Amino acid sequence: MSMDKHTLRCGAIEATIKADGAELCSLRNEGIELLWQAGPAWPRHSPLLFPIVGRLKSDQLRHRGKTYPMTQHGFARDVRFGWLEQGASSCRLVLVDSEATRARYTFAFRLEVTYSVENAGLKVAFDIINTGDETLPASIGAHPAFNWPLLPGLEKEAYALTFSDEEPAPIRRLAGGLMRAESEPSPVRGNSLSLSERLFEDDAVIIDRLASSSVRYAADRGPSIEMSWEGFSELGVWSKPSGAAFLCIEPWHGFASPSEFDGEFTGKPGLMQIAPGEKRSLCYRIRAG
Repeated sequence: MSMDKHTLRCGAIEATIKADGAELCSLRNEGIELLWQAGPAWPRHSPLLFPIVGRLKSDQLRHRGKTYPMTQHGFARDVRFGWLEQGASSCRLVLVDSEATRARYTFAFRLEVTYSVENAGLKVAFDIINTGDETLPASIGAHPAFNWPLLPGLEKEAYALTFSDEEPAPIRRLAGGLMRAESEPSPVRGNSLSLSERLFEDDAVIIDRLASSSVRYAADRGPSIEMSWEGFSELGVWSKPSGAAFLCIEPWHGFASPSEFDGEFTGKPGLMQIAPGEKRSLCYRIRAG
């Protein structure tokens, strides 16, 4: 098995995955690269967020009276996964708890990530298994960064996100990486969110009362992307307001600690609580158009 990267192909779709972070690092449709290629503005492509999404207060995880260091979005994006399978159109990677992970996160787990190309798209599936004897508190999130614009030379403002359902609920924003207590009116009009760099001057747009199960990212010409998801309950939309040529569309199960939350990690809002021996499965799809 190739140790570093593996490329999947089906029809016009080609996807490359790295063992480091189990990260998608290229997604091409008919030879056109759709994924941000980790430029100086942001050094990642599509990091996997686990066992937290966002930040914890003071970057510390508190459990049974002890504190453990836990950096933003967790450690999975920065560790090497093992290959379980490497096929022509699918591959599977795994991360299990170790002495290194338990120094930051005391829980036993097995995380499997499966990539498969199908028709005009890519499916990414997550299985989180509690291999320990206590409840596993965890969040997981996807963080794919797509080129913005998808068609070189097109204005960023030509693009919009069109959700499968109307999204009238207020959104959330961050302060110092933590969730602000107050919400604010949604910039989504009906089911459409107009995109501009100004939208991200106050960091990510966080839809924590998500109605939709899919969203289309497109302009009136050129390539388009439709993302759909199962098992995720929140969505983050993020870019840098400084001219970075990417847009992140992020299905999450979980979110940053609320600014007012200062309790034990197991009581943090937004976590899955997985019983011993149980499994939680989530997935998302990227369809190129």
